[in-house]
Amino acid sequence: MNKIGVSVFFLVLIWSAINPKDYLTWLLEVMPAFIAAITLLLTRKCFPLTGLLYGLILIHCIILMIGGHYTYAEVPLFDWLKNDGVFDRNNYDKIGHFAQGFVPAIIAREIIIRNAVLNRSNWLNFFVICVCLAISAFYELIEWWVALLIGQNAEAFLGTQGYIWDTQSDMAYALFGAVLALVSLSRWHDKAISKVGTR
Repeated sequence: MNKIGVSVFFLVLIWSAINPKDYLTWLLEVMPAFIAAITLLLTRKCFPLTGLLYGLILIHCIILMIGGHYTYAEVPLFDWLKNDGVFDRNNYDKIGHFAQGFVPAIIAREIIIRNAVLNRSNWLNFFVICVCLAISAFYELIEWWVALLIGQNAEAFLGTQGYIWDTQSDMAYALFGAVLALVSLSRWHDKAISKVGTR
């Protein structure tokens, strides 16, 4: 990631950490961005990613940090859309779950292609979608475990807002994001991979 991307990451992170709605929720929501930053720092020399992928990861981190600052159920723009009658709930969490499919699809695709994991490329999209659904399902399990651990304080982290199908719709948004990423970015991603090469 270039210096501009790193600067944007830390500026948004600092903004996000200043007087968030709830510090525990902020930490839980922003933790994946911390993990991503550490992973990218540790792998930048041995396995540098394409510029496209670094950019997508940055966008995903920004989505997480905004959700962490306000909580996913109270992001102002989506509150306004809810109050204006466009939505019946604050749907910012659906942006997060869409990104949870869209960005990992390109991450998985890049790792699989550059490490020559598959002998036949016609299985690539299937495996990428499976990885994205596994990540989405595992995140839902993490939300459940956190809710059991912290009890009533988990409501802001879960962000279900009384929607009984929240878990299923979260995974559906991740699936949609993964499919859309593969359909819209595969050719661009192939060109980006050709510039960095395989391992």
